Amino acid sequence: MREIDPCDLPEFCRKPTLVLGCGNILFGDDGFGCAVVDYLESHYPVPEAVCLLDVGTGVRKLLFTLCLSSARPQRLLILDAIDAGRTQGEIFEIDPAEIPFVKLDDFSLHQLPTSNLLRELQESCGVEVRVLACQTGPLPEQISQGFSKAVSDAVPQAAEWLVREYFPRATAPRGELCQCQASA
Repeated sequence: MREIDPCDLPEFCRKPTLVLGCGNILFGDDGFGCAVVDYLESHYPVPEAVCLLDVGTGVRKLLFTLCLSSARPQRLLILDAIDAGRTQGEIFEIDPAEIPFVKLDDFSLHQLPTSNLLRELQESCGVEVRVLACQTGPLPEQISQGFSKAVSDAVPQAAEWLVREYFPRATAPRGELCQCQASA
């Protein structure tokens, strides 16, 4: 059996930094992580060393692939909405070991197997795992797109945090970068 060439692995395995936007855009504030990824892609130049993905509700398969891969990112950031009893729209980091077990959406990042995969990546595979969360408002019982005002306002704030932490030399939105470069 031949050895796998790292070039044959998906991009998300090969980049030093992987950012995953999680959530269900059909259930109100739950789509927060996906919205942050969309905002970043439309407002900031994404560095070559960063793989930015909207994974919706399909994060588990990707994390499983990372656990089994011969190449992995050095850093993994999960963006998601969580009900942690905080103020609606509040952005905060949560340790992967402290991810709440209960959430309405069965496909959620917060269910036990996914939390175990995050811990496995961190503890056994040496990947730095961080979770940036946003406190949701009440999630709808039926399909309902759109965010509460508080969570909508939190999207650009989360994007700015991520840019400071993970996008070296990209501290202003795309348009502002172009204006600064033009005047230099």
